[in-house]
This record gives sequence, C-alpha cells and structure tokens, in this order.
Amino acid sequence: MLIIACVCILAIAGLDQLIKAWITANFQLYEERPFLQIGSLDIMHLKYIENTGSAFSSFSGQRVLLLTVTGIATVVCIFLLIRYALKGRPLLFWSLTMIIGGGIGNMIDRIFHGGAVIDYLDLQLFDFAIFNFADCFVTVGTALLFIYILFFMDKKKPTIEEEPQIEPPQEESEHDD
Repeated sequence: MLIIACVCILAIAGLDQLIKAWITANFQLYEERPFLQIGSLDIMHLKYIENTGSAFSSFSGQRVLLLTVTGIATVVCIFLLIRYALKGRPLLFWSLTMIIGGGIGNMIDRIFHGGAVIDYLDLQLFDFAIFNFADCFVTVGTALLFIYILFFMDKKKPTIEEEPQIEPPQEESEHDD
C-alpha cells in the first residue's frame, strides 16, 4: 500500500506541475480563455494568475508562514498515512494521499515561483476563487478526512471497567514448620 500511496502522490503532484507548466507556457499572466461551455452556458475558464496567499488569497505575501504550515501539515499527513492509513483504513488512506499530493504540488510552486502558487481554474457559474488541480485534491482529501473522522474513526475510549487490571504481586508468606 505504501508503494501505491507514493505512486499516487507523485502522480498528483506531477500532473499538477505539468498542467501549471502548460499554463505558464501558453498564457500571459491574467490571460483568460473559455474552457468548458455547454451551449451558451459558460461553466469554466482558464485564467492564469499567481496567488501569493492560500485559499481565497488569505495570508497573501506570507511565503515563509505558508511554506512552514504546508510543510508541517504534509509531514503530519505522511506520519498519519504510515502509522494508521496503511492498516486497513481505505478512506483515511485515500484522503491523506490526496492531501499530501496536492500539498506537495502547491509547495513546489511556492518554492520555485517566488512564493506564489499558479492558479488557473475559474468557475463562471458563480463567484468563486480561482484554483488549481492540486487545490482540488487537497479539498476533496480534506472532505474525505472529515467524513472519516465524523463517521469511521474509532472514538471509543476505554472505561475503567474495560481497562486491564494489573494485580499486585502476591507476597510469599513464610511458614514456621
């Protein structure tokens, strides 16, 4: 399972980087083109922007903070994946794999693009932040993680009656014979 996780993580981060490389090679910064339409209904555009913040541009310009938080979150997710998710917990496995892959994809951007993440998916149906492929995996992975925590995580804590009782050692009595 660890090999599957590594392959999936590399595939998510790698595909994310390939798409971003294509966007930066074929679009000017802030250039926008229709991408997905059904009839006359505009659903999604591709629009190349560089986001120096996190979701919805929060913490804009805080490169060190965002790299630190992303790095720590990635390490924690890797620990949880190895410690718990590889042991027969498929929902936890896939949620953490998605979060790690997407997080690494965006972390690569922050390191090699001056602290910015390349975003390009622009929903037209309603006003929403422009996002990228890695963001999709982080979001879906996080949603699955919450579902796992709410419905599948073992929350039972042992009660006093269930805790193993440790009996004190028996003292040997000396008999006068």
